[in-house]
Amino acid sequence: MLALAVDLAGGAAPLGHRVAGQAEGSASPPVKLVVVLIVDQMRADYVDRFRGDWTRGLKRLLDQGAWFSRAAYPYLNTVTCAGHATVSTGAFPRTHGIVQNGWYDRETGRQVTCTEDPNVQPIGYGVRPVGGDSSRWLLLPTFADEMRTQRGARVVTLSLKSRSAIMLAGRAGDAVTWLSASLDGWQTSSAFSPAPVAAVQQFVSAFPIAADYGKTWAPLLPASRYLDPDAGENEDPPRGWAASFPHVLKGAGNSPDDVFRAQWEQSPFADAYLGRFAAALVESLQLGRHEGPDVLGIGFSSPDILGHSFGPRSREVQDMYAHLDDTIGTLLDRLDVLVGRNQYVVALTSDHGVATIPEQLRRSGQKGGRVSAATLRDTLERAAQAAGGPGTYIARVGAANEVYFEPGMYDRLRARPAALNVVIKQLEAQPGIARVFRREEVRDAAASHDVLLRAAALSYVPQRSGDLLLAMEPGWTFAGIGTTHGSANLYDQQVPIILMGPNVKAGEYREAATPADIAPTLAALSGIAMPRAEGHVLRSALTTAPRSQSHGQSSPTP
Repeated sequence: MLALAVDLAGGAAPLGHRVAGQAEGSASPPVKLVVVLIVDQMRADYVDRFRGDWTRGLKRLLDQGAWFSRAAYPYLNTVTCAGHATVSTGAFPRTHGIVQNGWYDRETGRQVTCTEDPNVQPIGYGVRPVGGDSSRWLLLPTFADEMRTQRGARVVTLSLKSRSAIMLAGRAGDAVTWLSASLDGWQTSSAFSPAPVAAVQQFVSAFPIAADYGKTWAPLLPASRYLDPDAGENEDPPRGWAASFPHVLKGAGNSPDDVFRAQWEQSPFADAYLGRFAAALVESLQLGRHEGPDVLGIGFSSPDILGHSFGPRSREVQDMYAHLDDTIGTLLDRLDVLVGRNQYVVALTSDHGVATIPEQLRRSGQKGGRVSAATLRDTLERAAQAAGGPGTYIARVGAANEVYFEPGMYDRLRARPAALNVVIKQLEAQPGIARVFRREEVRDAAASHDVLLRAAALSYVPQRSGDLLLAMEPGWTFAGIGTTHGSANLYDQQVPIILMGPNVKAGEYREAATPADIAPTLAALSGIAMPRAEGHVLRSALTTAPRSQSHGQSSPTP
């Protein structure tokens, strides 16, 4: 077990530092439960923009916790699966292996998802699930894995998305649960349980999603609180909703259907459901009541699903976070009762940010636009054939920074450097493309002083990544409608990190940090080692610190 010692090094207090709770070096109760909350698509600037709306959970975390206000992912592929894997392993995609939500598999010639696994079976809770999912593509153990191995922890993770629940858990868990692809129920897989978990079955049977049918999402805040107009330009609401409030969860008919379920997952009711679900499993599985600490991980996916449709400059997104504040507040209040106040530690962060809807940028006089992956592929194919001779060159242009060539065709162009340069120049000439990186450039560039090159290198995994990696101009996206994320631009990279609990000093910390620092920090607070983590312990926010950083290295500066 990694011992904790009083940090006698001291050092300058961070800007805006506010100390609350115990004095430095004083004794505190052992951590009984570690809670990891990942709010999908929570941009860092949302804290400053929306915090005046918060009165409960998010406010409590900010008031009583350590807020790292300059945290950012230093890599290129800022997407959900990569972000969750980074938080859970304390490493970056080049090391943990999760480069995207999915990638082109050269051996099979098809797209694979980051969790698909043909060797496991899906297990449903009252639904007929499809596909098998596990963390088989993940190359490192997660924080939860190490807690199970070193401390015998029970592990519970929940999310609407399989990739969120699975990457929070890792190789195994006591209740790893996500929403089925049909959105009509919950599932897991044989990678985590040979049969439905009784506690999960009990909750979903007692509280069906359909109970939210007919509810109305009306604005929670006074009209004067909203920063942006209702019904913004080029928003893309789900079927059955207008672009303006209120939003009724009624589906297309007179009973719960696919339309209702698509509305539900974009509403605050889905987050509230996950919060109740998590609290119920803490109670039924008695998390925090064992000899060592347990782990609870929640991926709040609705802010992302909604954010893609309405964008960050929408009343819906602002209102979603006001509701999430209430959901997290209710969960923390319940943990105070079930586990004990100041006997659990919470880490809140996000997996990525999001771009503003390009048309809204242009209306305000800023640059922005959309790149079509299909058009880009056709353009590249013509350029490659003209420069390199007959044949089919392009296998796939991913809607997230990757260009894959057909087997042998990239090497054919490399053998004729002038031909490859023609293709790359054609790419660089396309509107919205800032830089193009070749696979041979990025393999050993993780320490480069070129920020974009380093970002590409930290996202590159041989055999999984493309032959060319693209960096987008600010304001440009691959999204055909609404908006998206996935770039190395700051609005995608910057996310909040908030820690709260025993041995955590409250305050704002403006030092550089990355979400890869969360797992090593939680490991230090929990008394375990993470020898393969690349992040470092956020020492300045702790009242105690590890004797050494043997379990984590310094993070690349964002």
